Amino acid sequence: MSSTVVPDLRPETYTIPGPSAPAPSKRTPKGFRPDIEGLRAVAVLAVLAFHASVPGLAGGFVGVDVFFVISGYLITSLLVREAITTGRIRLGEFFSRRARRLLPSAALVLGTVALAGAWLTVPLRRTDLEYDVLAAALSVGNWRFVAQQTDYLAAGREHSPLLHFWSLAVEEQFYLGWAPLLAAIVFFAARAARRGRAVRSTVALLAGVVTVGSFGLSLYWTHSSVSLAYLGTPSRIWQFGIGALLALLPWHKLPGPRPLRVVCGWAGLLAIGWTAVAYDATTPYPGYAALVPTLATAAVILAGTPDRSGVTPVPATRYGVDRLLSARGPRAIGRLSYNLYLWHWPVLVLVEARFGALDWPVKVALTAAAALPAMAALHWVEQPLRRSHILSELPRRGLSLGLAAMVVPVVLALVVGTGTLRLLGPAAPVDTLGLPPGAADGTSLLAKTGAALKGGPVVPDAAQARKDFPPDGECEVAPTAVTSPACLFGATTSPDRIVLLGDSHAGQWFSPLLAIAAERQWALEELVKQGCPLPELTVINPQLGRTYRECDSWRAAALTRLQQGPKPRLIVVSSLNRYTDDRQLLLAAWEKTLKPLRALGVPIVYLQDTPVPGMDIPACVSGHTEDPAACAFGRDQAQWPDPLAQAIAAGRLPDLRSVEVNSVICPGGDRSCPAVLERILLYRDDAHLTNVAAIVLTARLERLLTESGALPARGTPGADGWTQLLRDDFEGPAGSRPSAANWQYDLGTCYPGCPAPQWGTGEIETMTDSAANVRLDGQGALEIVPTRENGRWSSGRIESRRSDLTPPPGGVMRIEASIALPDVTGPAAAGYWPAFWTLGAGLRDGYTGWPAIGELDVMEHVNGRDSVFGTMHCGTLDGGPCQEPKGLGSGDKPCTDCRKSFHTYAVEVDFTAGAEQVRWYLDGREYHRVTAAQMDPATWDKAVHHGLFLILNVAVGGNLPTALGGAVTPATEPGHPMRVQYVAVSTKGATR
Repeated sequence: MSSTVVPDLRPETYTIPGPSAPAPSKRTPKGFRPDIEGLRAVAVLAVLAFHASVPGLAGGFVGVDVFFVISGYLITSLLVREAITTGRIRLGEFFSRRARRLLPSAALVLGTVALAGAWLTVPLRRTDLEYDVLAAALSVGNWRFVAQQTDYLAAGREHSPLLHFWSLAVEEQFYLGWAPLLAAIVFFAARAARRGRAVRSTVALLAGVVTVGSFGLSLYWTHSSVSLAYLGTPSRIWQFGIGALLALLPWHKLPGPRPLRVVCGWAGLLAIGWTAVAYDATTPYPGYAALVPTLATAAVILAGTPDRSGVTPVPATRYGVDRLLSARGPRAIGRLSYNLYLWHWPVLVLVEARFGALDWPVKVALTAAAALPAMAALHWVEQPLRRSHILSELPRRGLSLGLAAMVVPVVLALVVGTGTLRLLGPAAPVDTLGLPPGAADGTSLLAKTGAALKGGPVVPDAAQARKDFPPDGECEVAPTAVTSPACLFGATTSPDRIVLLGDSHAGQWFSPLLAIAAERQWALEELVKQGCPLPELTVINPQLGRTYRECDSWRAAALTRLQQGPKPRLIVVSSLNRYTDDRQLLLAAWEKTLKPLRALGVPIVYLQDTPVPGMDIPACVSGHTEDPAACAFGRDQAQWPDPLAQAIAAGRLPDLRSVEVNSVICPGGDRSCPAVLERILLYRDDAHLTNVAAIVLTARLERLLTESGALPARGTPGADGWTQLLRDDFEGPAGSRPSAANWQYDLGTCYPGCPAPQWGTGEIETMTDSAANVRLDGQGALEIVPTRENGRWSSGRIESRRSDLTPPPGGVMRIEASIALPDVTGPAAAGYWPAFWTLGAGLRDGYTGWPAIGELDVMEHVNGRDSVFGTMHCGTLDGGPCQEPKGLGSGDKPCTDCRKSFHTYAVEVDFTAGAEQVRWYLDGREYHRVTAAQMDPATWDKAVHHGLFLILNVAVGGNLPTALGGAVTPATEPGHPMRVQYVAVSTKGATR
């Protein structure tokens, strides 16, 4: 899903206010700037007002820029002053002071949030929060949030209570780099004749180079990745550099009247105020816009810069902005600013997590209330530890305190997070094998004849739903991409294909359309781009933070690819239906996209957008496992009027068809839409269906496409050039036998008469017809299960009754099955040998004549390895043109998840005149081929020019597993089934 505005990154902006100013005293420490302490108040009040959504202060996020400049100025002043007076920089003492000053207060907030999150947040959000605690404690929070903000697939999640810690991370990273760098410069300049000038000039030169480079990077990232520009350390260093240059250059020697300094200060303060009012979430930031508050802050600091005597000029004191900023009120707020910032944002976010969205007056009240823990932390934590003689006596004590302040929240986060992960359960991928079949029609989501999900948790569970994406790899291209890769799935060599075109709301239909294409031996081409409206609209991309130019380029490239490529059989288009609420603008934009598609002369189906919950559904469900109905959401906001669907229904676009599933997943008669329906968790985030929900909707979508006339009915002879000879979807009650009309059992350890003991391969199991070994699972799959009892292995082996399966003269025969291999690996899988294969029909006449009679191993898999292979056996027993007994094999074909999910295995026997061959496919991609030219005509003829029968079995032990290092041992585990979703044989006539 995309948006037309940049997301609110600014509310989470604040920085460590630098070295704490001392409380007022009769003796003011040398170098102390009360006006800067007051300037902190201006910055923090702007940020807090913005966080509280105070009207008119949409640019309050500029407070972060103010603090970065202040920090650069004060830290550089401190370090350079020490270098000039002592000839060195004591890094241990520097970091000890920072640790005493900053880390205990931060640790208190982190620990409180870690514990409060366990009570105030739902489990799934709690796990995210504990990861945030870890990142914040280790001062890398900004990079965690960069990753989240730039990840389109993570969009829609609520703000973290610790998102404001990003700026603390930036500042700590600045300290960790800047202080050692200055220490190195001082070390080499220590013996210079004029040490002060050498140090200042060298550091000033370095600061200038870093500032210019960082600012250039900031400009680039602002136009390429707003999140990286806003949260990244390299693109923020220039603001510290401006502060450093203020501390290093001799501004007090600048000529000009003193009133100019007064004007400079007031102009700077007014400019800060102007940006807080004039800027908003649509301002490209930081970029050039950040120059205004950054230079304005520099102007305020410069206005109060002392002269050579260290005394601020009298006119500036009387009329300057420093007089206002040095007043008691601003300084009091400035002293509290660090702790106030630490506490206010968690208060706002956690209260909203508990009670829902808050109006701005309530937020203002909560922000004010956050001053109570902030003052407590200042007086009882920060000041006592900073002023402690015991801690300040030796640097290592302060450093030890800082380390402890990091460790405590980390431990709390690990404890709470581990407990939450146990509560949520394993987040392993969803086992789609056990899903009940969806209803093709009616008002129910699931088929009434299927195995309904009775009781228990929802499927997928909340943790699984977050990761339940379509298995399309990198084909749903990221915002920065301008073209799609070659994304062809299923029968990739087929001349027929379905095209799926649109944004991520189109991409959610990948699995159903792939299944529909596979049923027809078609390919599926996916052209999908994240957050990119298929209608020709100009939008702002939230991840890039600017006009989505890449979307326009990608859309044009996708349309050009379709115009120049082979004509598809069907185009399915879908897109988020809320890029604009302007009906006429949207229809006009659709027309621009649909016009070149119509010119292709193929059926176009508009798949209407699904409801948009607008909230993190998995997080909600994780907190309402016993009552997921509590996560229902309003229908009116979730389903916007669809002008394109209305135009199609009214007959104004006769060349388009429209289908929808919303009447099922958001049934009428209620003002709300369910998050969970018939125990299927429908949404993976705040806008997209889970892949499980999409799979369950496959049968319904196929019916809708067929009834619309855009898709030929499955199994219609000649509808798509293929004629189906055999198909079994293994429907039936759990524990029942496969269809006796299609299959027969092989029993024992050899064929009748035992021409080849142990099935000729040395395997050790006995084949049975017991339901313990061969059965339907009641959910649309056949299971063949090896078992062991009293040390004796049993398994199952079935053959097709038909043995006349052969291509027509000059045509092609395709044999395929959807199979999930036994989910076992390592020593527990030693000796497992599942296979799908064919033998020549002549073998049934006395069960002799192998290998000349021909064997095509569509799929073999041994010892639970991450690979499969295909082989052709033919010719003579030893050697010969087919290199027996090895055969003409493909070698290992990698398949890392073939044990966990269904994959399609196929061979095509092609009798095209002059080019006869056999081809092997895995998920529609050819990976092996044997041609007639590889052997003499007589051998080829005996191997393939006759009928074939099919075999499905799981052997245990044998020559092949042993040769590959997998002899059966006591560690070999029984009970892991090979599951077969369907077997199909189709033929196509000769191409004219």
